[in-house]
Amino acid sequence: MFLAFLDALRASGIPASLKEHLLLLEALDAAVIDRSPEQFYHLSRAIYVKDEALLDRFDQVFAAVFRGALPVEGVAPAELSEAWLRALAQRHLTPEQRATIESLGSWDEIMRTLRERLAEQHARHQGGSKWIGTGGTSPFGNAGYNPEGVRIGGEPIHGRAIKVWEQRAFRDLDSSRELGTRNIKLALRRLRRFAREGAADELDLDATVAGTARQGWLDVRLRPARRNAVKLLLFLDVGGSMDPFVTACEELFSAATSEFRDLEFFYFHNCVYEGVWKDNRRRFDARMPTLELLHTYGRDYKLLFVGDAAMSPYEITHPGGSVEHHNDEPGAAWLRRLTEAYPAAAWLNPAPEAHWDYSASTGLVRDLLNGRMFPLTLDGIDAATRALARRR
Repeated sequence: MFLAFLDALRASGIPASLKEHLLLLEALDAAVIDRSPEQFYHLSRAIYVKDEALLDRFDQVFAAVFRGALPVEGVAPAELSEAWLRALAQRHLTPEQRATIESLGSWDEIMRTLRERLAEQHARHQGGSKWIGTGGTSPFGNAGYNPEGVRIGGEPIHGRAIKVWEQRAFRDLDSSRELGTRNIKLALRRLRRFAREGAADELDLDATVAGTARQGWLDVRLRPARRNAVKLLLFLDVGGSMDPFVTACEELFSAATSEFRDLEFFYFHNCVYEGVWKDNRRRFDARMPTLELLHTYGRDYKLLFVGDAAMSPYEITHPGGSVEHHNDEPGAAWLRRLTEAYPAAAWLNPAPEAHWDYSASTGLVRDLLNGRMFPLTLDGIDAATRALARRR
């Protein structure tokens, strides 16, 4: 009865075999799980998925195959969320009305005022201009409008928050995603620098023919394989404003992993701080300290950032400016350390280049990279690889 599931997994590129299908049936016959959709999901995922990079793809296939087929007995009727109903009442301000709403003025003033509001306020608030609440013009809360403030819960609407107070989940990029064209791979090949290193395990045909002709007997000559000697550190921005660019970043990630043998990748959010990570599910408990990274990878690595550089400027210029944690040092300090340690550095920006001038943070990052920010287009990738290939 699960053959359609098996076919869908195979069609999506997950290497599911008949042996694994029979193992799933055997586990169900042995009643190793309760007959619930959640437990069946975890059982089938444990059997079919052998690579963490395929977890997100498995989730998509599982949702598509079993949508509408799972039992819903005992599920309580859905009720309209109070928060959703209140959000409907949020203010819709004209541009003229927005222009009259003033910011508190500075990072320190906003943080000081937030501490005061937290100490003074003891009930929820709706539609005001002072208290922490929803649907108003206060600098604190959600579903309203203010030029600068702290979004507490809710969903981003205007993109004006300088800090976000919520638990957010990001997903890893799929390194096995196939490209629709080979153009990105071809553009990245400008970075290749071939060298023959390692064990001599490849037949050197020309030397073998020459040696045999010269000595009169078969003289087999071997040589090391010819490999791309370029080493690349790839830093990928995930979550938030990067969500619309996931497909383009996955295509770049897929191309890079196939073109570079010595590739190390790390994730960050908005700006690099004191820690980066390889698994978004464990970004809080399995981070690699950035200082350790600087001492682990040599100066011969080339450094490539991928991100839209769209954030509050305070995340770059101020301690404590990060949207997710308290950073003791501003993001600019870490970007300087990285670009000093790896002089061959560039930044690819997936946002349209025409929009860069409207973001103060984009200009700050571009200056910190000494102008080496390029659009995530074929021409931009080509320009970035030229900048990385220059000797510094």
